[in-house]
Amino acid sequence: MSDTSARVADSTGNWVDTLAPQWARPYLRLSRFDRPIGSWLLLMPCWWSAALASGMAHDVHRLPLVIVLFLIGAFVMRGAGCTWNDITDRDLDDKVERTRSRPLPSGQVTTRQALAFMVAQALIGLVVLLQFNRFAVLTGIASLLIVAIYPFMKRITWWPQIVLGLAFSWGALMGFAVTFGRIDVTALVLYAGAISWVIGYDTIYAHQDAEDDALIGIKSTARLFGAHTHQALILFYGLAVMLIGVALASGDARWPAWLGLAAFAVHLGWQIARLRIEDPELCRRLFYSNKYAGALLFAGLLADAVIRAA
Repeated sequence: MSDTSARVADSTGNWVDTLAPQWARPYLRLSRFDRPIGSWLLLMPCWWSAALASGMAHDVHRLPLVIVLFLIGAFVMRGAGCTWNDITDRDLDDKVERTRSRPLPSGQVTTRQALAFMVAQALIGLVVLLQFNRFAVLTGIASLLIVAIYPFMKRITWWPQIVLGLAFSWGALMGFAVTFGRIDVTALVLYAGAISWVIGYDTIYAHQDAEDDALIGIKSTARLFGAHTHQALILFYGLAVMLIGVALASGDARWPAWLGLAAFAVHLGWQIARLRIEDPELCRRLFYSNKYAGALLFAGLLADAVIRAA
């Protein structure tokens, strides 16, 4: 077993490295608590849909509780998903400079320990899910199939980001399932918009590993788009803004929501203008910045919900 205090190459100087008990560090790294950006990105569509659905229902009395439950659920389920991803990718991660120091390829934990930890996180997520209505529970469980197959997609398709989008955008459906006990056209359009957003930001993320991925045969939209990445981002980010706008119109959103969407659009445009695909550190920073883009849209939707419920 390797030293459990050993740091992950692309995540250093964080609270896990400095404050967490040494025995817990490999598990916190498996669930990415040392770099929770993915949890925030998974959470944003959940919060968008919860706020939009509450605004449509003209009722926000349960919204604070739903926001908190979605927060807990997003963090533990993203942790479970990352643990599963690391289990399936443990041999591949050993061949990539950025990932070979992760807990499994570096030997900080065994596969059996990682599996047990994944189950524990999933059970916490189930407890959160059971706080909702039956339809929402079934909707949440349905997402597990997509989560299970995602790690294998990079081996067989140039478009694994679509499958990631299907998984990471699932929260766009959950807010409507929780609020109304159904999924309507507004929810589906919001879901489609979120998927387009995910394809865009994960393409930026994948450019960090494009060279190593090419050497070991891993496929991604970053490798597929290559020098045409900026044009692809204009397409997918543009689709995201357009589809989310259609969802807002369908949900009779008022001016704060549209202001939030405008801020979201400006942020995405700024990312495209700044991007240099040959600069991995810049790609990382731009990818991370998407939590702020998502938060800007959520702030507008939340203000809209409060105004409509007044």
